[in-house]
Amino acid sequence: MFDVVIIGAGMAGSVLAERFASVGKKVLLIERRRHVAGNCYDEVDENGILIHKYGPHLFHTDSAQVWEYLSRFTQWHLYFHKVKAVVDGKPVPLPFNLNTLREVFPTRLADKLEAALLGNFDYGNKIPILELKKSADADLQFLADFIYEKIFLHYSEKQWGLSPDKIAGAVTARVPISISRDDRYFNDPFQAMPLRGYTRLVENMLDHKNIKLLLNTDFHDVMELRGEQTYLFRRKFKGQLIYTGQLDELFDKKFGTLPYRSIDMRFQSVDDEQFQSAPVVNYPNNYDFTRITEFKQIHPAQVERTTILREYPQEYVAGVNEPYYPIFTDEARAAYEKYSDELKRFKNITAVGRLAEYRYFDIDDVIKRAFEVFDALK
Repeated sequence: MFDVVIIGAGMAGSVLAERFASVGKKVLLIERRRHVAGNCYDEVDENGILIHKYGPHLFHTDSAQVWEYLSRFTQWHLYFHKVKAVVDGKPVPLPFNLNTLREVFPTRLADKLEAALLGNFDYGNKIPILELKKSADADLQFLADFIYEKIFLHYSEKQWGLSPDKIAGAVTARVPISISRDDRYFNDPFQAMPLRGYTRLVENMLDHKNIKLLLNTDFHDVMELRGEQTYLFRRKFKGQLIYTGQLDELFDKKFGTLPYRSIDMRFQSVDDEQFQSAPVVNYPNNYDFTRITEFKQIHPAQVERTTILREYPQEYVAGVNEPYYPIFTDEARAAYEKYSDELKRFKNITAVGRLAEYRYFDIDDVIKRAFEVFDALK
């Protein structure tokens, strides 16, 4: 009946479904939730504002291929994401940059620190904070300690439930100091938001005669693994199975549960036209939430109220909340490798995406990964 079965209708699964359908393959796309688009799912709320139900997702890429591909399924509105962090009670630009120096330090000290940065690093570079802490320059050591304490340390402890030294460098590298005066959070040449949202984009992507979509369906209800063979509707399935969910669930958690971090998403309507000075404001210290997003600044709407989202990081508990972030520790990676080795026993199963590969992907990265898998399997 089907050439390809894909578990998960998030961005990875949806791109692969469209790609295989476009070359004549019959695709069955199975999704546990009642909607497509995965954690990119968005909808218009009671205030008339397009909100992201699973937290803000900002599109940016340096890939013309990804941009041109998505542009087949959506129009765009140009958007350059800006973030601030509350430091000593004052929202300042993030990533920490040369403008931020001027906002948190007296002029003479800011001049001295800027000279030290430009004397040691090229303009336009982004330096991970833990790398800056290794500097022998006394002024840079002072600056690194300040940023580490005021912006990085407590935010990371809240977000991950771990001290930064226990988190893989790939995570800490995402919190740099920018040697520039560019307040944009991203520097990619393509930055925009889907005009009518990610959900509509994915729905357009899946509007193909060769794609059959099953929502509100757990893959265990229609598929099973016996020995080294896959079964679909109790019949042997010899086509390609692409899995984008939690890899431990594919194998009934036979090696234990993989650890994730979750978030308690708390939305609030506010009787003001604007709530804060940037689309996202981080709260590294003092508060038990990590950031506040104001969606009207991401998706402009001519309405009198506004909608905000506070994010409270928490431990992931299966069946209770959502697994948002794989935990990047050596122990967690070792646990994942057991499932990865188990996957190699099945010649027709490919794991793709953040949950299945236990990696952090930006939206464009997961699309590039889907392209790679399609090219290898088509």
